[in-house]
Amino acid sequence: MGRERELPPPLEMMCLNALWEIQEGNVEDVRKFVSQNRTLAYTTVLTLLDRLARRGAVSRRKEGRGFRYQPTVARDKLRRLALRNFLEYHFDGSEAKLKIFLEQPVEELMPELSGESGSVETEGPELQSKAAAASGQGSTVAELVPKLVPTPHE
Repeated sequence: MGRERELPPPLEMMCLNALWEIQEGNVEDVRKFVSQNRTLAYTTVLTLLDRLARRGAVSRRKEGRGFRYQPTVARDKLRRLALRNFLEYHFDGSEAKLKIFLEQPVEELMPELSGESGSVETEGPELQSKAAAASGQGSTVAELVPKLVPTPHE
């Protein structure tokens, strides 16, 4: 990608994730894949793929009246960049601080999930019920995260 230190914005990441999964596709292929999580107009996906192409994150080749797109940046490269940014912004760049944070018992970190405050600080009833179920005694933050964060196709 042109600007090595910059991650694509969320909607562009959705298109990249789609291309990583399908390996190659036209605008409609990407739109269908992305629509499993979020409905986007054809023209929106076209604009997003055009931006990614201008940045060098995807390549495109002419096919009929349109283009077929392929990712040119490795998924793991962006994951490492995202993790590096996350560590820098939230843990002063320290992997050790992240590890300590993840190993903390949930009760120490989030009293609202352990029942001490009586309210759950999450949005929506589904997340509230997941948080309540995940806040069992002895849970660590690392154990709690997969229970609260939905996987891409849930």
